[in-house]
Amino acid sequence: MGLIEDKLNNLGIYLEPPKPPVANYVGSKRAGNLLFVSGRKSELTGKVGKTVTEAQAKDAARDTVVLILSIIKNDILDLDLIESVVKVQGFIQCSKKFNRLPQVLDGASALLIELFGEQGRHARTATGAAQLPYDATIQLDMILQLKSTK
Repeated sequence: MGLIEDKLNNLGIYLEPPKPPVANYVGSKRAGNLLFVSGRKSELTGKVGKTVTEAQAKDAARDTVVLILSIIKNDILDLDLIESVVKVQGFIQCSKKFNRLPQVLDGASALLIELFGEQGRHARTATGAAQLPYDATIQLDMILQLKSTK
């Protein structure tokens, strides 16, 4: 077990094997030293500002990062191969009046920074959505830079 998994375990977070993709795509794809991780939905369902609170959505964003880390570990085997988090793109199913999208995604960003330090700081997009797959509250995807294997 590596440093990042030790940090997760110290936070009481243990990675489960990832669920397989629900359609015709892969969990992640490497291009050079970049790893593009497919969108992953939260376990939480419903719209922020209607049936889901901002705090619940923020927790769901954090939990969705854990689901993504499971995909990454499955695909590259060692989370310590992550050099930095380049970009996080987040979609939040929300009511028309809910506009605190960046604050919701701070749940995801805070965990990444806690795990990877300054290398966890990333570019980010927060987008409100009328609907997400399977009524998910949150959907995230990521671009990561991996350490050179040369």
